[in-house]
Amino acid sequence: MFKNNGKDNKTRSTENGAGTINIIGAGTIINGDVTSNGDIRIDGTVKGTVVSKAKVVIGQSSTIDGDIEAQNADISGKVNGKLSVAQTLLLKNSALINGDIIVNKLVIESGAEFNGKCSMLSSQRVSSRDKEKVQNARTSEKAVEI
Repeated sequence: MFKNNGKDNKTRSTENGAGTINIIGAGTIINGDVTSNGDIRIDGTVKGTVVSKAKVVIGQSSTIDGDIEAQNADISGKVNGKLSVAQTLLLKNSALINGDIIVNKLVIESGAEFNGKCSMLSSQRVSSRDKEKVQNARTSEKAVEI
């Protein structure tokens, strides 16, 4: 039915889902977790965890009752849950966040509401145990120098 006719078409890497865009439209309600390897835009309601290895966009009319994990995220709607964003989180002026944020870079527009704790992590994360080891080593070096 759909033939290539020998023409060389540009292809995206969709075998593992990378490069795909997923849309959950306004009026749609999902009870359960949503997982995607590509970008996802949500304009409806999700009652569960949203996980993407790419970008998550939460539209102004949407509500998420659950956690969000993504590389990048733009939030315009309501989120009741923890946000874990490896790179950049943008809270638009209509965003309402009730939950904690763990992020590398945070941008908040005037008018956005955020109720919770925020942890800013560098892209080179160091565990608390490693931080203690580094501080103890520095303290030991200072003690030897004196």
